[in-house]
Amino acid sequence: MATCSLISTLFPSPSSSSFSLSRSSSNTTKPTTIHLSKSLHLQTPILFLLRPPNPKPTLPIIPLFPKLTIPNSLLLLCTSLALSFTLLLSPADSAAAFVVTSPRKLQSDELATVRLFQENTPSVVYITNLAVKQDAFTLDVLEVPQGSGSGFVWDKEGHIVTNYHVIRGASDLKVTLADQSTYDANVVGFDQDKDVAVLRVDAPKDKLRPIPIGVSADLLVGQKVYAIGNPFGLDHTLTTGVISGLRREISSAATGRPIQDVIQTDAAINPGNSGGPLLDSSGNLIGINTAIYSPSGASSGVGFSIPVDTVNGIVDQLVKFGKVTRPILGIKFAPDQSVEQLGVSGVLVLDAPANGPAGKAGLQSTKRDSYGRLILGDIITSVNDKKVTNGSDLYRILDQCKVGDKVIVEVLRGDHKEKIPVILEPKPDES
Repeated sequence: MATCSLISTLFPSPSSSSFSLSRSSSNTTKPTTIHLSKSLHLQTPILFLLRPPNPKPTLPIIPLFPKLTIPNSLLLLCTSLALSFTLLLSPADSAAAFVVTSPRKLQSDELATVRLFQENTPSVVYITNLAVKQDAFTLDVLEVPQGSGSGFVWDKEGHIVTNYHVIRGASDLKVTLADQSTYDANVVGFDQDKDVAVLRVDAPKDKLRPIPIGVSADLLVGQKVYAIGNPFGLDHTLTTGVISGLRREISSAATGRPIQDVIQTDAAINPGNSGGPLLDSSGNLIGINTAIYSPSGASSGVGFSIPVDTVNGIVDQLVKFGKVTRPILGIKFAPDQSVEQLGVSGVLVLDAPANGPAGKAGLQSTKRDSYGRLILGDIITSVNDKKVTNGSDLYRILDQCKVGDKVIVEVLRGDHKEKIPVILEPKPDES
């Protein structure tokens, strides 16, 4: 009778017409006969397999009404329903046979990259730069995000290292750790010339995972590197590449002062990754991702990182003293293009204040005479016998000196050269 119900469901009569099924009461193998009350106009021969109450006898497949046919679409529907019932009534193991899965196999270098990423992401943080702004309509003072970037944990004392341009102009700073916990951050100190800043958060020590510190002096072009960032504060990102250049020079985003010995890499560094770590294949810090250079029309840019050997000394001074003591000559000099137009090579002194190191040593500034004519000041051509052709050369030499060092400055004064000893002093705001 279940078969009859299925048949009546699949082939409903157009009106009150119905068909009935009668079965012989004898237990023989005689085929069961179906009697229809009205004729059905169908297109395809129907084959029915009816199972008698006694499972022992086997009934053959009997063609009933060979001239009756059904549409092909209806036949396809019946086949689909039968297959669906088979899958639903089959045990779970049988259904699982329809799904083919294969275990994922990773190569040894892939496993090493995955392990490096998993081990170092707890050290990378997300930094939000908040600025105070007044609403133009309500005049309410609000703190709104004006920028963000990445950083990394330096030690268990809660010191966070990042780029200075990430925190520049902030009235308030928030640091989000890898577990999504957020803390207020205080600025310990910063070095605008090298674009490095140190923050501090009051977080439990068990949540702070310092990053392993490496060495950048022995890096080689072609060496594989990894850049990790936390650009949106939701999840970490990893990009890989190689060192494509060493001892590059870029300008500080804050002061324009050149930063020497910068690492150039083809690892993609997104703007939100500024301040994040650049790692070697051992997972050690070798630099801070700080800048991206994208030529006009280029599909990808070049990334630059401040070497860890430079960062190490800066961070130590910032943590201990809250400032970086860098020696200066105490002069203001003309742009390099102006000196080139004069047809000379060197650094033209525009101003040498009397209370500065150069002024005390007797370097002369550029000035005008009583008739308004311009009298050029001294032109610095070398320092400690190292040639100076532009401002970058002068900065590079001074970065290798310390406060209190005596340097011999050679200047072109008029039509002759003089050598003047100068004792270097710290910046006035750092004394």
